[in-house]
Amino acid sequence: MVSLICTLQSHRDDVNCVAFSGDLLATCSADKSICVYSSRDFSELPFSPLSGHGYGVHCCCFSACGQYLASCSTDATTMVWSMDTGEIEAVLEHPGRSPVRVCAFSPDSSHLVSGGSDGSIALWDFTSRTLRRTGAVTDTSIVACSFTPCGQMFITGSTYGDLRLWDLNMNHLHAEKNAHDLGVSCAEFAPKMMKGTDGCVQFRLASCGQDSLLKIWIVSLLPSAGIKMQLARTLTGQSAPVLSCAYSPDGQMLVSGSVDKTVTVYQADEGILLYTLHQHDRYVTACAFSPTAPLIATGSMDKSVNIWRMEEGSSAQGKSLPDEKAGFSNTEGRKTCGHSRLMVSEWSEEEVLAWLREEGLEAVTDAFKSNNIDGEELLSLSKETLSSDLHIESLGLRSKVMKKIEELKMVPVSNGTPDEFLCPITREIMKDPVIAADGYSYEREAIEGWINTKNRTSPMTNLPLQTTLLTPNRTLKMAIFRWSTSQ
Repeated sequence: MVSLICTLQSHRDDVNCVAFSGDLLATCSADKSICVYSSRDFSELPFSPLSGHGYGVHCCCFSACGQYLASCSTDATTMVWSMDTGEIEAVLEHPGRSPVRVCAFSPDSSHLVSGGSDGSIALWDFTSRTLRRTGAVTDTSIVACSFTPCGQMFITGSTYGDLRLWDLNMNHLHAEKNAHDLGVSCAEFAPKMMKGTDGCVQFRLASCGQDSLLKIWIVSLLPSAGIKMQLARTLTGQSAPVLSCAYSPDGQMLVSGSVDKTVTVYQADEGILLYTLHQHDRYVTACAFSPTAPLIATGSMDKSVNIWRMEEGSSAQGKSLPDEKAGFSNTEGRKTCGHSRLMVSEWSEEEVLAWLREEGLEAVTDAFKSNNIDGEELLSLSKETLSSDLHIESLGLRSKVMKKIEELKMVPVSNGTPDEFLCPITREIMKDPVIAADGYSYEREAIEGWINTKNRTSPMTNLPLQTTLLTPNRTLKMAIFRWSTSQ
């Protein structure tokens, strides 16, 4: 489930970029300002807005530790701001005094790259705040740039439509011409490296453009020191030019914003459209994932920034959230049928039926009643059992029931611990959560012991596990860590 939790309206003109650090959110605008907020409660910091640019600000980005913020502008400068004081630490004048359209830090913040409207590229040594190298792509504007996870290369995208890969000596390594018809608008590398079948190092790259497409590329470093760039997927979830895209911190999700006013969220590896969000009134120009929380920020030409919360483990393929459904959502403290979450497993059949009616699921009450579903059985249901055992034929209805059950599971237990932090087997807070083939998360030691003794069946559904492969759930692990340190 994705919920709109707040809307920020500090800017007086188009929002051009949004960027997260661990505990801050920065937004920049054509109104010449940069606003900085706490990502805990989205209150604006005392030194915000930052004023110093003479013209509109096109892009902003945080250094790796969040200590510094870089912003670039039509005034031909990239400014570096201290996030302790809000003061200007440095003003980097772009070569040729061209308007600067984009800037990006390397993963270790040792370098900063900026791209100009005249096709010029500047690579800065960030430690010394000095210009290290320059390069250029003729007859175009540089509007996108991103470093590889290793920090040894970076990509640029231009209004001409090409993607170009460079090393830190500004050697031109590869050009993917006509990557997007009519021009590239954004490009971003996934945060982690991969290994190809032949052992070569690979990177995933997302790019979007005026052709209304979002593309995923595989960039391979071949043993012969060559570069291969191959188109892996083309995503067509939006009906107009796609202006921005961003990977989640674990690289598993991809978000994009479009001229059609929508925000789309994809499962990145398979390119599956999970959500289409309708809330902005004009073009969506910017998007970003928080590195420490399940949050997405989106900026628009409607002068607003929306903050969305993405709940763990709740996907609804292709689901569209219209304006009237995308309101504030908070399940904490919620009561269902007069009971707390701790008592759901003890619900009688009648209490389950009452809950279904309360949630607007009257269409399945007869199936639940004829199968004598009580609270314990309710929590163990899956889409498969809804179809095979309860004979609910409608896929949409099955999805709606499962969504409500997942929401029910997310209501905190009486001791204040969110239920999704508890292993379904041990009912203890997980230290090393992993995702099994049934889609549920478990403590690694507990599910490994279960698989070894229970003949490869799911603890939640009792159905056979198609594979014993366990995938680390890093997003959940991070959420548990944040929650435990706040207690």
